[in-house]
Amino acid sequence: MPPRSARQLLIGLSPRLLRSVPAELGFRGKTLQYLEQSVAHWVMSLGAPIVMIPTVERESVIRRSDVDVPDYVAALDGLILQGGADIDPRLYGEAPSPQLGAVDPVRDRFELDLLRGFIAAGKPVLGICRGMQLINVACGGSLHQDLVADGATASHHNHADAYDHHVHGLNIQPESWFSQLYGGITRGRVNSIHHQGVERRGTGLTIEATSEDGVVELIHGTGSNFLVGVQWHPEFHDGSDPGLLPADPLMRAFLDAAEQRRRQ
Repeated sequence: MPPRSARQLLIGLSPRLLRSVPAELGFRGKTLQYLEQSVAHWVMSLGAPIVMIPTVERESVIRRSDVDVPDYVAALDGLILQGGADIDPRLYGEAPSPQLGAVDPVRDRFELDLLRGFIAAGKPVLGICRGMQLINVACGGSLHQDLVADGATASHHNHADAYDHHVHGLNIQPESWFSQLYGGITRGRVNSIHHQGVERRGTGLTIEATSEDGVVELIHGTGSNFLVGVQWHPEFHDGSDPGLLPADPLMRAFLDAAEQRRRQ
């Protein structure tokens, strides 16, 4: 474990939202905000505490007007955007297609506000799966609402039964930031749990990795801030499959960027 600084980093993780709560869980008519433990444990295993950031909903019956996104940005050293529901295509100027899954405009708006706030503050952002797609949309890009239906690939990138055991190859741009992070590699293997993907690349982003069939798998901001999105779920690369790309170098780079920004 890395040595503790005078103040440990504190990383924020945006929540998933569950509005239709199964009856056996209780909470009838309520909304749950939650995270799957793997992301939190991944961050904490490398020495940084992590907190989930409850949404700020200005139109909600439950309103806390004295706490807003800038308060989170000021208090936290970095932001992780986790996976989840499809992104509303109206955010990038398209009508919903029949293949679109469930969307949550409240989550979309909140995470876009968080993302833009952390970028403006020069604090690092890591987007996972949906999080990568949100970074692309925030930078003016667009998405394939469904990769197969849009003709981006003939191969499905999600498999309901296999879930995170569904994997494919990764082509990494030589001499890119990501390649150098992993010692100069140009190939790897990652899991695949998504049906949407980057179509038009956003401004200020580079594509540093794709799947074997050309689907965008990693975007990297060209500015001085750490802004990275990965289409796979590195938090599920727990070492049980040694053939998958190790997750920790990516998280260490994110935390190093957060520590550097904190010291400025």
